[in-house]
Amino acid sequence: MPGKIKGVTYEVKGGRRLRATLKDVESGLEDLKAVHGEVAQIVVDRAMTTVPRVTGALAGTIRGSGTQSMAVIRAGFAKVPYAGVQEFGWPRRNIPPNPYLRPAAHETEPTWLRVYNDEIEELLSKVKGI
Repeated sequence: MPGKIKGVTYEVKGGRRLRATLKDVESGLEDLKAVHGEVAQIVVDRAMTTVPRVTGALAGTIRGSGTQSMAVIRAGFAKVPYAGVQEFGWPRRNIPPNPYLRPAAHETEPTWLRVYNDEIEELLSKVKGI
């Protein structure tokens, strides 16, 4: 597949195969649900070690999941509505913040960035030309 850019002539050998494998990589990038779930679990595991515990009810609500576009970490349910108050505080009630989710995400960042990097590298290794 010959081409020309600003006076430079080039030829891509295996262009059809290159396009096909790039589509596979694109599909892989669109479906990162599993890796997002793995990343969420890394943060959840760390948050479980730092969550404030009185009865353990709040710790029992921390959960992670992966969607196609992001890792999601949640805490709290209707029966445990104070998850956000613990994380961010409630100044009007003189309740100071006691963050456990945000620090968990920051502290584990090198680990989950490595997970993302490994997944992207694996997808890119599938790109073939000739």
